[in-house]
Amino acid sequence: MPLLEVVQTKQISASIRLTDTTATQVDQYAAFIHASADDVVEQALSYVFSKDRAFQDFLKTPQASHVASTLRIRKAPAAESAAPVAQKLASASIPASSSQSKSA
Repeated sequence: MPLLEVVQTKQISASIRLTDTTATQVDQYAAFIHASADDVVEQALSYVFSKDRAFQDFLKTPQASHVASTLRIRKAPAAESAAPVAQKLASASIPASSSQSKSA
């Protein structure tokens, strides 16, 4: 039985570095539970955060709200940025086809 349960929520895109071994195991675990690698990383971190008593104590301190962000967050998710590109390509092809029909 898998240790992680995947629940869909609003997400941001970020860039992280993993060792080759860890990246392979993330992909293998994702295949094992029939989920994405992103879901495995999300759920594994949530699990660790919830089980680490020292971290839970830290979250209750004033220092926890003043931590500098070091996670590299991407400006726009790939799904949102791909839609305007597809629209531009579609609108760019319309005038080309109508000008071809005028010359025919």
